[in-house]
Amino acid sequence: MSAGIGLWWLVSVLGVLGLPGPVEVVQRGAELIADGILGGDVAASLSRVLTGFLLGSAVAIPVGFLMGWYPVCRALFEPYVQFFRTIPPLALIPLAIVILGIEETPKIFVIFMASFLSCVIATFQGVIGVEKTLINAARVLGAPSFVVFARVVIPASSPFILVGMRIGLGASWATVVAAELIAAQQGLGFRMQQAQIFYDLPTIFVGVISIGILGLLMDRILLFIESKLTGWQERR
Repeated sequence: MSAGIGLWWLVSVLGVLGLPGPVEVVQRGAELIADGILGGDVAASLSRVLTGFLLGSAVAIPVGFLMGWYPVCRALFEPYVQFFRTIPPLALIPLAIVILGIEETPKIFVIFMASFLSCVIATFQGVIGVEKTLINAARVLGAPSFVVFARVVIPASSPFILVGMRIGLGASWATVVAAELIAAQQGLGFRMQQAQIFYDLPTIFVGVISIGILGLLMDRILLFIESKLTGWQERR
């Protein structure tokens, strides 16, 4: 961390690309905090990301389980999932505006799509990747299908699900900046876009660093949850 900040300071001192230095960015961040601007932007972006991410994950996990466990559901859902997976969520913004308007719904929708598509594929791969030996052993011991699913398939696929959620979380933060193009009045993405108009590099840096810190903290929370749910998994 210190080396990175030192390199950043050196680059700013040398005047490369006209980048602001760490001190200037910290001062600008303090100003935005004192004015209550940064807190409002963080709250707005965090609310959108959490809503879209949690909704996307909540829908993706059962859909992924259905696709992986039932061949009929796989045949029904997989073509649509693969079709939309090739379309960047940002490409859906014009469609979202036309159909859903310019309030919060289209912003959350594109974040939802970003997290859903990442998580559903990971869940699906986790289910179909469960060792058949484990499933057959449970059935030989007399376990009915719902017990096999609950006691074998779900625990065995949980590492894949959590990896998919981590990827979906990153995609959600990557999408929120563009999503806040949709008539937003608050948000880190909105603030950065406004700063771009006036070539306000310190404010842009504050936004970038804020997103990085929030994303890192949320990722660490998911890692903690993963460690609790997959403690049985052998690790290198």
